[in-house]
Amino acid sequence: MRPDTPFEIMLRHIDHMVENAGIDSVGLGSDFDGAMVPQVLGDAAGLPKLVDAMHAHGYGAAEIEKLCFGNWLRVLKETWGG
Repeated sequence: MRPDTPFEIMLRHIDHMVENAGIDSVGLGSDFDGAMVPQVLGDAAGLPKLVDAMHAHGYGAAEIEKLCFGNWLRVLKETWGG
């Protein structure tokens, strides 16, 4: 809820969720409608900057894929079928 939140804090939150729930249980959302979005992101166009920060932080391509969309797609498929 703070516009001055840097990537470092976002990455610590991701680390915490992954450490506690596991890489297969975390998925990033992007509710930009009415949400307080950190200035470093700005809007949805800034998400590649977060992906770059995740990579620089040590997340590999397969992990980033899971966090950004793979886990969501898996859960939706399991829930809705298909």
